[in-house]
Amino acid sequence: MFKNSKIYVAGHRGLLGSAILRRLNEKGYTNLITCSHNDLDLTCGESVFNFFKMEKPEYVFLAAGKVGGILSNKRYPADYLHVNLAIQDNIFESAVKHGVKKVIFYGSSCTYPRQCPQPIKEEYLLTGLLESTSQAYAAAKIAGIIGCRAYNIQCDSNIFISLIPSTMYGPGDNFSVENGHVISSLISRFYQAKINGLSEVTLWGSGKPRREFIYSEDIADASIFAMENSQKLENSHYNIGSGIDYSIEEIASMVMQIVGYSGRIAWDKNKPDGTPQKLLDSSRFLSLGWTAGIDLHEGLQETFKWYQENVCGERHYSKTGDTCAT
Repeated sequence: MFKNSKIYVAGHRGLLGSAILRRLNEKGYTNLITCSHNDLDLTCGESVFNFFKMEKPEYVFLAAGKVGGILSNKRYPADYLHVNLAIQDNIFESAVKHGVKKVIFYGSSCTYPRQCPQPIKEEYLLTGLLESTSQAYAAAKIAGIIGCRAYNIQCDSNIFISLIPSTMYGPGDNFSVENGHVISSLISRFYQAKINGLSEVTLWGSGKPRREFIYSEDIADASIFAMENSQKLENSHYNIGSGIDYSIEEIASMVMQIVGYSGRIAWDKNKPDGTPQKLLDSSRFLSLGWTAGIDLHEGLQETFKWYQENVCGERHYSKTGDTCAT
């Protein structure tokens, strides 16, 4: 992938897509393509085919898709299944038909079994039952992971690269209480509780599940590294994580400190916890020479700073909202 290669970032306004776009610009890539949802519906096969035919991208970062927390996954499982399947299938087909050199697809740690040995190795995929609350989303992502492998075999070329990041957070995340992931939702909940003078915030579950988090800028950097070193990659998926996990209770305490909220947390143990633990074994990818550069505390501070500057004036706290793990 050269500095003047034609590169398409799908989902460039989202958490990961915006980070990839920033990192590509920082590294001096000059021929970048983006297209908003209003101009291109990625779930429409004909539209995607025509876009690829016209633009002829050489490299694609597929960071578009429908994502959300446990509450949203429980309420709208068909949406998570349909939207993600449609987007990845349309881009995979168009990439092959229009001569794209490389495509990076992003899986999810929820594709691994609910009760999985820790840390989770790539070979544990499809060895057990999925977490029920995210089953539909996970099924779509599993289809994408297998799809990458299948296209590579049929095309006799490793066009498709499949990466599985641990739980991402960072600037540009969705800070909705109901639809956001755990860190962004916690930031929003605690900040709004602080400015409204609330003495208590109720969170879903027990706080005991453990999660591994990685800053979106690190995944963006890893993605570009994967493109630049694609000759080293096998026809397989690769885990990418920080190597450290925390309980949701520990994360909540960190976010409280950074936000400056001094109230109490009430844990609603009648609500689901989700998967007990998700810690990825990223040794295969790390052995290629990449390392994460931003620790959790620094990443949380940067994320809260972005939230204050871009989001907090537009959100309003709801006493009925719930924040939960995924």
